[in-house]
Amino acid sequence: MSHIAVERNRRRQMNEHLKVLRSLTPCFYIKRGDQASIIGGVIEFIKELHQVLQSLESKKKRKSLSPSPSPRPVLQLSSQPDTPFGIGLENFKELAASCNSSVADVEAKISGSNVILRIISRRIPGQILKIIDVLEKLSFEVLHLNISSMEETVLYSFVIKMIGLECQLSVEELTLEVQQSFRSDAAYANEI
Repeated sequence: MSHIAVERNRRRQMNEHLKVLRSLTPCFYIKRGDQASIIGGVIEFIKELHQVLQSLESKKKRKSLSPSPSPRPVLQLSSQPDTPFGIGLENFKELAASCNSSVADVEAKISGSNVILRIISRRIPGQILKIIDVLEKLSFEVLHLNISSMEETVLYSFVIKMIGLECQLSVEELTLEVQQSFRSDAAYANEI
């Protein structure tokens, strides 16, 4: 076979594989139709799926260790709890807190001047609106939102930013406030 035919066959196979990847990936991950955008979108999608898988595995492990999970949140703080978002944010490389319950796992981490907020829960109709409402009431602006779901579990990934410097809210308090948005639905979710 000539070099030209081999190269033509290789390009055809690459294009077929890219079409398959594009068809398997949700459209909002792929911004443009070029090869680099398709591959970048697929990588982003696989990372999100990996996070959901890890979360489900840890939730399964927690349930197997504790057959009757407590609805009360358990806090795990990785830095000072009384450090506000608005003061000296650039001095902190990574300040994080998580608040986990049987209803939802909430994790917040400061990254530069933004906050990365991840929430994993069962799919509850209208819950995303409640979360956004809480964030707006706390003077946060949503810069980016990514929603991934698998069966009845959903992962909300936010990148949020403070509006102004008047907020004296710690990362721990943010996770608790977001966790509270699930409280009214806890009884509903247990009925299902």
